[in-house]
Amino acid sequence: MSEPQTTTTTHPPLRRRVIVCGGGVIGVCTSYYLCKSGGAAVTLIEQSSIACAASGKAGGFLALDWCDGGPLSSLARSSFNLHRQLSDDLDGPISYGYRPLNALSFTIRDSDHGPSRSTGPGGFGPGSDVPGWVNGPVRDVKSIGSAQTTAQVDPFMFTRRVLREGVEKYGVEVVKGRVVSVGTASEGHVGVALEGGGVVEGDAVVLALGPWAGKLGVLGSVMRVYGMKAHSVVLRPKEVGKGGGGITPHALFLSYVEERGGKATDPEVYPRPNGEVYICGATAECEVPDDPEQVTPNPDSIKIIKKVAGKVSSHLAEGEAEVKVEQACILPYTDDGIPAIGELPGIKGCYVATGHSCWGILNAPATGAALAELILDGHSSIVDLSPFKPARLIICYALKVDWLDGTFVRPDGLCATSGPSLLFVEIDSLQITGSNPASALGGAIFWSSDVRIQTIIAIKVYG
Repeated sequence: MSEPQTTTTTHPPLRRRVIVCGGGVIGVCTSYYLCKSGGAAVTLIEQSSIACAASGKAGGFLALDWCDGGPLSSLARSSFNLHRQLSDDLDGPISYGYRPLNALSFTIRDSDHGPSRSTGPGGFGPGSDVPGWVNGPVRDVKSIGSAQTTAQVDPFMFTRRVLREGVEKYGVEVVKGRVVSVGTASEGHVGVALEGGGVVEGDAVVLALGPWAGKLGVLGSVMRVYGMKAHSVVLRPKEVGKGGGGITPHALFLSYVEERGGKATDPEVYPRPNGEVYICGATAECEVPDDPEQVTPNPDSIKIIKKVAGKVSSHLAEGEAEVKVEQACILPYTDDGIPAIGELPGIKGCYVATGHSCWGILNAPATGAALAELILDGHSSIVDLSPFKPARLIICYALKVDWLDGTFVRPDGLCATSGPSLLFVEIDSLQITGSNPASALGGAIFWSSDVRIQTIIAIKVYG
């Protein structure tokens, strides 16, 4: 009788269950790269519709090196190259209007009239500094980007195309619901509570909620994320028609000076491959409503944008171009202007990705790819995420106290020891400690009960 054969069955490693909150470009790209890696099963939660906010109303401008010299440099460069790769993989020129383009900057004054100061009869070419369709009184023209360093996408179409790939090819699950809270669930899982009573549990959660991140208690109570409302208009020049015609692929960055000593503003103009022209500007801090669908444009801001458009080109003037869209969106900002990308102190497995300001479309692919690596591998190799750690923005609570032995702590609430030490308090038992923020945020707090509380104040920790 022959010996029975022994067979070994190899089971594939279990995929991590990741919940991504937010159906904008950051959440979609994070979901895409998590599932594409094969190491995660992703549920994407969106309360309204995909790309309904800034991800669907932004300009879609991409730049390789405009963030060089600052903390965004490696993120921007990596993401610009990932956009090229995604365009190759997803047929970007056809599916979402990806194309390289040139970029120009110039000044235009409301008081100036007549044709461009720099244009020759031949339009953009030898002896000319601006394309022929830019026939307004522009000054100080400079080339600030080429087809090798600048490009564009239609952000609404881009976000939806990436998600469709994630759903159809990699199994991203999309759930409609409003996130009301996030916290620790059973067996070390993270739980996301939805309006109406539903709860979704997973091994990790990503809060990619843009400016709405600041309205979620788990995040808004410990760090500030605020919104800047940006306005835009989409025009279709009547004589150009479908396909763009004489509107060449030149992104325009303006310094616009209003009449009678008005302040200078910085509108931007982006022609798109489908013949439409996107113009944006008039940005100001604003309150963030509960629902993205409640964001509406200010009529005066729209009026200024239309005026600028007509000043730049007669093809964009009132009566010469069809107004396709008048809109506004809210861009997410942090207090130091740098995105927050990484694990949130205090809740194991809770990650945040917000605060990308006007560079959200550009930096979404690298943000998503880096977060996917951080969640699945414990570190990111594509981008160094240390400049973006959310812990740098954590709001800590400090006290003005009198020690019972009569020693007075400085009025700003800081200890007199060297380095950025803070006083942390446990209100219920009136206990307090002086501790370094890094150890305190990690939970290493040692209590002392020999103090009397005078005043509670809040301060922020940077670095």
